[in-house]
Amino acid sequence: MPIIITLLAVVVLLLLIVFLKWHPFIALILVATATGLLLGMPAGEALESITSGVGGTLGGLALILGLGAALGGVIAETGAAQQITDRLVGQQKGYSVVWGLCLVGFLIGIPLFYSVGFVMMAPIIFATAKKTGLPLAMVAVASVASLSVTHGFLPPHPAPVLIADTYGADLGITLLYGLLLAVPSVIIAGPLFSRTLAGMPQTIAAAALDDVESPPHRPGFLLSLFCALLPVFLLAGVAILKTVNPNWADTAFLTVMGDATIALLIGVIVAMTLLGSQTGQPVGHLMSRVGAQLAPMAAVLLIIAGGGAFKQVLVDSGTSEYIVSTLEGFNAHPLLIAWMIAAALRITLGSATVAAITAAGIALPLAGSGQVSPELLVLATGAGSLTCSHVNDTGFWLFKEYFGLSVTQTLRSWTVMETLVSVIGLAGCFLLEAFGV
Repeated sequence: MPIIITLLAVVVLLLLIVFLKWHPFIALILVATATGLLLGMPAGEALESITSGVGGTLGGLALILGLGAALGGVIAETGAAQQITDRLVGQQKGYSVVWGLCLVGFLIGIPLFYSVGFVMMAPIIFATAKKTGLPLAMVAVASVASLSVTHGFLPPHPAPVLIADTYGADLGITLLYGLLLAVPSVIIAGPLFSRTLAGMPQTIAAAALDDVESPPHRPGFLLSLFCALLPVFLLAGVAILKTVNPNWADTAFLTVMGDATIALLIGVIVAMTLLGSQTGQPVGHLMSRVGAQLAPMAAVLLIIAGGGAFKQVLVDSGTSEYIVSTLEGFNAHPLLIAWMIAAALRITLGSATVAAITAAGIALPLAGSGQVSPELLVLATGAGSLTCSHVNDTGFWLFKEYFGLSVTQTLRSWTVMETLVSVIGLAGCFLLEAFGV
C-alpha cells in the first residue's frame, strides 16, 4: 500500500505541474501534506515533517546558493565568465565545446560538494550556451554530469567516504576504482548523451546571467579563472593540509577555511575586489547588484524546499523502510542487491547522500560475506544512489529552475543523465569484478 500511495503522489504531482500548470512549490506542499495523511501519519506529525523537511533542506543550501549566485553575478558582470568561455571555446564551433566544459566540471567536482560545484559552473555554462547558440539544457548536462559522478563515486565526497567506512573498504582503492568508472560514466552520460538534446528549445537561465553585458575592459584570463575557482582552491588546499598533518584537522583556522560557505564568501569578496579593479567597477557598484542577482534564487529555494518537504514525509512515514524491506530477501548478486537497495531509497527519499548512507547500513552483511570486494560494493551502492532523480529530489528542482526548463524537459535531460550514470556505474562494477579486482 505505501508503494501505491507514493506512486500516486508522484503522478498527481506531475499532473498538477505539467498539465494544470500549478507552481511547483504549491503543488509540492499540497501533495506532501496529502501523502503524509494517506500514509497514516497523524495530522500534527505530517505538518511537522513538512516543516522539518523545509528547514533541513534550506539549512546550508540557502547560504551556498545565495553566495554562489552573488559570485556568479560578479563573474558575469565583470566579463570574467565571457573571458573564460572564450578561452575554453576558442574558435570551436557547435557541439565540440562541451568536452572542455566536461573536463572543467570534473576538476571542480572532485574537491567540491555537488551544490557548490553547480553554482561555480553555472555562469560558465550560461556564457557558453549564449556564445555557441546550443540549447542551455545540452550544455548543462554535458557539464554537470561530471559533478554527479564525482559526488556518487569518488572520495572525499561524503557518501563514498561514509559507505567505505561502513563496509570496511580501503579508501585509496575505492578512489582508484572510482576513477576507472568515472571516466566512461562522464563521457557517456555527459557529452555523448547531451547530443540527443540538440533539438531541445533554448531556455532562459533563472539567474539571467546570460543577459549581462560585459564591460569595455575585460579582466585577464588567469585572473578570471582564479576568481571563479578560488573557493575550489581554498577547499582543496584545506583538504590537502588535513591529509598532510591530521593534527591540523581540528584547528579553528582550517575548520573555518574548509567550510564551503566561508570559501564562497571569500570568493565573492576577492572577486569583487580584483575583478572590479581591473574593469573599473568599484566594489560598491558590484555590491549594489547583489540584490538583483539574489532575487531569482528566492523561487528556486522555495521549490527546492518543497521537494525537501515531500522527501521528509516519505522518510518519517516509514515508506522508505517498507520498500527496502521487500528487497532484503532478494536472491541476487551482492552488487545488484546493494545497487537496488540504494536505488529504491533514492527514488523514495530523493537525496543521493542519504540514500547511499542508509543503503550501506542495510547492505552491510554483504560486505562481510566475502563474495565481493568491499570497494566495488561501495561503488555499486554509490551508483544506485544516483538513479532516477525525479520530483522529490532537490537536485532535480535546482537543475530545472536554474536553467529555466519545464518538468518534462528536466525529466528528459537531468533524470536520464543521472540514471545513465547509475547504470554505467553498476555495469562497470561487474566488469571490474570480471577482471578479478
